[in-house]
Amino acid sequence: MNTAPEWIARSVSRLRSTAPVADKPAGDAKPARAAADKTNVTDVVAKVAAPRSTNERLAATLRRGQEALSPRALRRLLADLQEVVAPQVSEIEGGRRAQGVADWYATAEPEERRDMWLLLCEQFAPDATRFKSARQRYEAAAGTAEEGQAEISLRRALVSPRTRLLQRFAVFPEGMRFLVDMRAELLPLLKSDKRLLALDAELEHLFTTWFDVAFLELRRLSWDSPASLIEKLIKYEAVHDIRSWADVKNRLDSDRRCYGFFHPRLPNEPLIFVEVALVDHISASITPLLDEAAAPADLARATTAIFYSISNTQNGLRGVSFGDSLIKHVVETLNAEFPRLRTFATLSPIPGFRSWLGKHAAAMLEKLDDKRRAELGRAGGFEPPQAAHLLTALEKPLDLEPRSPVRQMLLECAAHYLARELAEGKPVDPVARFHLGNGARVERLNWGGDPSTKGLKQSYGLMVNYLYDLKRIDKHRGLLAQGKIPASGDIESLCR
Repeated sequence: MNTAPEWIARSVSRLRSTAPVADKPAGDAKPARAAADKTNVTDVVAKVAAPRSTNERLAATLRRGQEALSPRALRRLLADLQEVVAPQVSEIEGGRRAQGVADWYATAEPEERRDMWLLLCEQFAPDATRFKSARQRYEAAAGTAEEGQAEISLRRALVSPRTRLLQRFAVFPEGMRFLVDMRAELLPLLKSDKRLLALDAELEHLFTTWFDVAFLELRRLSWDSPASLIEKLIKYEAVHDIRSWADVKNRLDSDRRCYGFFHPRLPNEPLIFVEVALVDHISASITPLLDEAAAPADLARATTAIFYSISNTQNGLRGVSFGDSLIKHVVETLNAEFPRLRTFATLSPIPGFRSWLGKHAAAMLEKLDDKRRAELGRAGGFEPPQAAHLLTALEKPLDLEPRSPVRQMLLECAAHYLARELAEGKPVDPVARFHLGNGARVERLNWGGDPSTKGLKQSYGLMVNYLYDLKRIDKHRGLLAQGKIPASGDIESLCR
């Protein structure tokens, strides 16, 4: 079937072909007309393809181009949404009507769902006139006895109909699940359609309140947990893939602990979970921790808790932070069960390191003095050493000898990456940003810590320990706020 833009293009072309081109010799008329036709067809098609606002579509009669819902269907959906927040409707009845819209949404096509998002953004926005008036009143009342009342009016003016509408969707039993999933579907489209930003911001704001740690429950996941919950642990594990039931049983053995945060409206869905190994030293490699054949550690000798995997499970809750509170709650829980525990550290991947070094290898080589540069060149057979030569020498990092200058260079680059590289005042590596933001410090680099294909691809097999020194968490946060990454002496000695 021919599309509307194609039909218009052909129609315009036929019309243009009968019109004379002024001030041109007869021999040049055809090329000139062709050029004019091309320009005008492009303009017409561009106008047809330009997205209309929901206001324009609601006032129209016919669907245009790639629009999913017809104007009539769009008006009907808008009416259904308005009925959810009608002033005379109770919370319970509003929730029932919201569930009806959610049922429609479940069977809608992706583009039809986007039409609903656009309605939420454009038809349920705050009243700009009311907001402007309330703001002017608040500014005029500053420092007077009326300031408090003016602030109340301003706050009320900022509450959009969209807020009340989304709150009604949270009323019915599966409403919270619906909203979280809807935002997960919305997030990938924000860069290409800025009109959706308001809805995303509204949902994130509401989730920050609804999923506050005060409303969350810390629960332990064990081998005795329901199978459906263990299956979700397997599904959502994001750091070290769970390969089998034997693997998951090992992670839930007597010398291990797994905890998750749960919300009462999502009772069987962990929002975030952490896997912990109880050992007698800070672990340097993930391999023994994931060894299914290894005997359980002696809990009587355990002095150290190693957080080796932390996984967020809900994409729709991006921007809502649970990790800080989760680690604190887990530390308190472990201390109560195992008073001998003294050290709390992670064994973490460095997911951004290899990509970063590919872009900054030349700059890191420039930091070397002539002696170090010559040693590195002789070791790799690439004098004088260039970035491409260094990266080639690192293709098989696990084969490098302990005293290899190439190996030493890689460790120095990794230490610099973790302890020096900042973007907008925050560590560039996402895992470092998480743990350092929670008050940990960079403690130790571990060669060959993750020899898996994934580990080699991310960080040449390197892993890092972040130490949670409970007495210095606030100090470490203060240093990070000043643009200084807290790191141990061993890490500092590697930085150049």
